[in-house]
Amino acid sequence: MKSVLIIIPAYNEEKSILNVVNNIKKVKTNNYIIDYIIINDGSSDNTKKVCLNNNLNFIDLPSNLGIGGAVQTGYKYAYYKNYDIAIQIDGDNQHNPSYIINLCDEINNGYDLVIGSRFVENLSKFKSSFLRRVGINFLSNLIKICTGVKVYDVTSGFRACNKDIIEYFANNYPIDYPEPDSLVQVLKQNKKVKEIPVEMNERKTGKSSIRGLKSIYYMIKVSFAIIISNITAKKGNR
Repeated sequence: MKSVLIIIPAYNEEKSILNVVNNIKKVKTNNYIIDYIIINDGSSDNTKKVCLNNNLNFIDLPSNLGIGGAVQTGYKYAYYKNYDIAIQIDGDNQHNPSYIINLCDEINNGYDLVIGSRFVENLSKFKSSFLRRVGINFLSNLIKICTGVKVYDVTSGFRACNKDIIEYFANNYPIDYPEPDSLVQVLKQNKKVKEIPVEMNERKTGKSSIRGLKSIYYMIKVSFAIIISNITAKKGNR
């Protein structure tokens, strides 16, 4: 059986983190050994206390590194613990753990990176705001121009990867808004990427870090990051 690590970055997710873990524990499989690790990214609320009081598995970062640093910490843990598959799941309860097996199965089918997508089929009632979807579509088209590969849900944080990508991400992972940038890096290495349909939930607690004027900043910064990665990323062979 293959070992799977669920990486859960969490910043101020005291109201949702326990439910996320409980839902992961409900996933039943005879083909995988599923573990999880919470990366408490310097939360200023009671996220750490919830983890301690409920005996949850977590790494406590002494300060806030941001989503890129938190997720890379999880990949470093997965690499040093020699997991076969790593899966990112947000700590805000937006991602449905029932799709974990679907993601793992596609890794077993030979894909290097598998993305849980809201847009390849209409499974999710929650699609995010119209303006955000416009932004995602823009980034999707930019990535296609750069790599020749069309990926629809380029900002999805619900992703699975194999051991090769675990090792790569443990040593190379973008700091800010990393999903589109890291996707370009993987595609430029000619790795096999697939999207599968998943159902996502609307955030019930907390607030997104990308809203208001930050949305404009996000689009500009990520667009430049994609272009730079397209230029600098090392090309690989399938």
